Amino acid sequence: MTDSCKVLMIFPLFNASSFWNYKEACDLSGARYPAAPLGLITVAALLPKNWEIRLVNRNTESLNDADLDWADLVMTGGMLPQRNDAQHLIETCRARGKPVVVGGPDITSSPSAYSAANFQVLGEAEEIMADFIAAWRDGATQGIFEAPMGKTDVTGSPLPRFDLLKLDQYLHVGIQFSRGCPFSCEFCDIIELYGRVPRTKTNEQVLAELDALHALGYRGHVDFVDDNLIGNKKALKKFLPDLKRWQEKKKFPFEFSTEASINLADDAELLRGLSETNFFAIFVGIESPDTDTLVMTQKKQNTRRSLQESVAKIYAAGIFVNAGFIVGFDSEKNSVATGMIDCIEDTAIPVCMVGLLYALPTTQLTRRLLAEGRLFVDRDQTNSGDQCTAGLNFETMRPRRDVLSDYRSVLAAIYDPTAYFGRVRRLGRMLKRARGHRMVRGDLRSFVRLLFRIHRAGPGTGRQFWRMLLDCALHNPTALPYVVMTSALYLHLGPFARQVIGEIDREIGDVDQGRWQAPPFQRQAAEGVLLPA
Repeated sequence: MTDSCKVLMIFPLFNASSFWNYKEACDLSGARYPAAPLGLITVAALLPKNWEIRLVNRNTESLNDADLDWADLVMTGGMLPQRNDAQHLIETCRARGKPVVVGGPDITSSPSAYSAANFQVLGEAEEIMADFIAAWRDGATQGIFEAPMGKTDVTGSPLPRFDLLKLDQYLHVGIQFSRGCPFSCEFCDIIELYGRVPRTKTNEQVLAELDALHALGYRGHVDFVDDNLIGNKKALKKFLPDLKRWQEKKKFPFEFSTEASINLADDAELLRGLSETNFFAIFVGIESPDTDTLVMTQKKQNTRRSLQESVAKIYAAGIFVNAGFIVGFDSEKNSVATGMIDCIEDTAIPVCMVGLLYALPTTQLTRRLLAEGRLFVDRDQTNSGDQCTAGLNFETMRPRRDVLSDYRSVLAAIYDPTAYFGRVRRLGRMLKRARGHRMVRGDLRSFVRLLFRIHRAGPGTGRQFWRMLLDCALHNPTALPYVVMTSALYLHLGPFARQVIGEIDREIGDVDQGRWQAPPFQRQAAEGVLLPA
C-alpha cells in the first residue's frame, strides 16, 4: 500500500421519524440537521496528515457514485438509530469493492450486527486508530481493533476537523469536555461504554476547539456533548473561569447547552459559573417522579431533592431545562400517567422526551432481563430506533396495554398546545437571563417564518403562542429569544406527539384484538446467545 489514501467518511442516516430530528425547527433557520457529526471529524483528525479526507453526512446531503469512486477507503458508523443505514452503506461499499471501516457506540455494543464490515474499531478511537493505520499500511484487508472500555486519556484527543463541516447545515456544533458519568443508572449504556470515572480534556484543548470554530466564522449555539458535564465538578470549576475570560475576550460569540444531572441545582457556584459563561439550556434525565422507580433503577441522585425546587433554581440562573422521562419500569405498580404529567407541569419544563423503556445491548438492565428470561429477540426495532415507538423490547411486569395507555396519556396531555405553551409561559417568567441573546445570521428570518407557521402546528396553537409571547414581553422581555426557541420546537413536537399517539393506538388495538404476540425470548449464554457484558 502507498502511504497516501483517499478516505470517504459517511455519517449514516438517522431515523427520520424521531423525537430528535427537529426537522421543522431546522427548516425555520435554513439548517438541514440539528447536530454535526463530532465523532467522525475527531477520527478524521487522528488520520495521517497526507491522507485526503471527504465527509458526506447522509442527513444533510446526498451520497453519489462519484464520492464512492473517488475513495480508497470508507469510514462510517454511529448510534443505534443509524444502524439500518450503516448496514446498507456496508453492503453498498462491499458491492463496489470499497473496504469499509466501522466504529462508534453501536458497533461497540453490538459488533455482530456489523460483521460484513472489513474493519471494526471498537471503543474509543484515540488509542487504537494508530493500530488500524499501521495494519492498513501493511496491506491488511480486514481486522478488529478494540480499545479497553473507559480508559482512553482524552487529553490526547486531537482537535476535531471542524473544517470538514458545512457549518451552515446545522442548528448547532458540538464539542466535548469530558467522557463518562459517575452514576450507575441501570438502563444507561454510557457507564458501560465510557466508564464511571469522568475523564476531562485540558482547558487549553477545549479553548483551542472554540478558537477553531471562531476562526471558521461560526457563531451561535455550541453544544457540550458530554454525558454529564458536571460529572467531574472539580475540573469543571477550574475550566469555567477560563471559558468566561475567553467569551469576554471574543465578545460572547457562543451560547452553550449541555447535559447534566439534576444535582447541578445543589451547587450555587457551578450554576453561577455556567450562567456567567453563557450556558442557556441543559438536558436532564428525570425519568420518573416515583421514588421507588428511581431507587430500583439506581438513579438515587434524583430522590434527594425536590424536582420542582431544583428546576426553579436552574431557571433562576438563566438556564432552561429540557428533560427525559421513561414509562415502563418494573417498579410501576399502578398508573403512572397522572404523576408524570403533574411532575412535568409542576416543574414547567416545556420540552420533555418521554419514551418507552428500551433495554440497550450493554446495560445492567439488559443483563438482568436476559437472566430473568424476559428479553425479546430483536424485532428489527432499529427500523424505528427511537424510544418513543421502539421501546418495551421485553416482557413488562404490568400488562403491556396499561403501560402503552399510560404513555399515550402522558404524550396527549403534555403536548396539547394549551399545556405546552402554558409551560413555556411560566418558563418565560422564571428564566432570569443575565445576558441577552446575541443575534446571529438567520435569527430574524427564522422568527418571521415561525410567525407564519405556528398556526399550522395544530388547532389552538397560534392563539396559545401569542398569549405566551405577550406575557413574556410584558413580564420578562430578556427571555423572549428563549421562549421563541422553545416555541419553534413545537412545530416538530406537536405533530410528532400526535404521530406517536397514532402508532401507540394501533399497538393498543393489536393487544385488544389479540393480534400482538410477544417475540421469542433471548436465550441464556449457555444456549449460544449472549449480549455484550
